[in-house]
Amino acid sequence: MLMSAEQSTLVLIDLQKKLMPVINHGESVLSECVKLAQIARLLEVPVIATEQIPEKLGHNDDEVAALADQTVTKVHFDACGGGLLKAIPNDRKQIIIGGCEAHVCLLQTALSLLAAGFGVWVVENATGSRHDNDRDAALERLQKAGATIVTVEMVAFEWMQHSEHPCFRDVQGLIR
Repeated sequence: MLMSAEQSTLVLIDLQKKLMPVINHGESVLSECVKLAQIARLLEVPVIATEQIPEKLGHNDDEVAALADQTVTKVHFDACGGGLLKAIPNDRKQIIIGGCEAHVCLLQTALSLLAAGFGVWVVENATGSRHDNDRDAALERLQKAGATIVTVEMVAFEWMQHSEHPCFRDVQGLIR
């Protein structure tokens, strides 16, 4: 199944200032999440961010915070237990997800979204953990559970559908 901008919500998990420095390839993960959020905004895809106990881990990166339509603050590792389901627009059944840590909060959130009947696409180059083996195991587990593993470019081009999309040049500029 193809991703549709009209059916999608982008969920960015815990891209917090105190967490990102310990994430392996954290700068790249953050950069890809920001790029994805910029594309989502261009294509009118809602962007929801989460923050895990921000009083301890700090708030999300400033760019992520600025691009998010709303931020769900949580204590549960699974953002669905922390209010995410209420934040997703009712007419959006496709969840595109990235963030940290892939093997904890992102994994548990994605599994709950699958259980709730959403289609879930995990953006591989926009996910991270402190250790690559944890991230890789999470991606494998999520794929076996029914999530589709994609990249930022796959999301962007599926959302646009064709090269005559009015935002094509802007999106292409972000990808390059």
